[in-house]
Amino acid sequence: MIETTGDDRRFPPALAAVAQVEFDYDDGEGVDFEPYDAFDSAEETTDWIRNWTGNHELDGDAYRVFGQDGTGGLVALWRVRPGRPLADQPVVFLGSEGERGVVAGNLSDFLWLLADGLGPMEVVEYEQREARPTPALAELAERHATTARRPARDIITEAQAEFPSFSEDLDRLCR
Repeated sequence: MIETTGDDRRFPPALAAVAQVEFDYDDGEGVDFEPYDAFDSAEETTDWIRNWTGNHELDGDAYRVFGQDGTGGLVALWRVRPGRPLADQPVVFLGSEGERGVVAGNLSDFLWLLADGLGPMEVVEYEQREARPTPALAELAERHATTARRPARDIITEAQAEFPSFSEDLDRLCR
């Protein structure tokens, strides 16, 4: 089990703010993201990771699920950095059809991706990621982010370079 801080089930204020946003996925041109207003329970997360991997020995403790795409793919904070708060953990996406990937290196960088009109599924699924800035989400990121705004491409490349074996590590958990 990875130790983080004592607040690892408390929903971060930034995610609570994101949960108030209605994401428009009109004709595939928007962001396919449905944020939650609380983390999935430990039991729901364990059921999900067991079903996703087929490995019934796992528990879901490494993840804090906070949203989904329209097909049921889930977005989570991945508790991989021991001793660090949830906001410092990477954001990952695990799709309903086996898609998976690191989206952002931390919650602040994830906010900047949303501000550029990129959701978790879009980051993982599409090589070409055309930014479509969203003023309301940019304002939200400016209020909550602790990292500087950078181009989405830089945020994604940095996060995926830090965790290059994420997909292979998940494959090893699958049964």
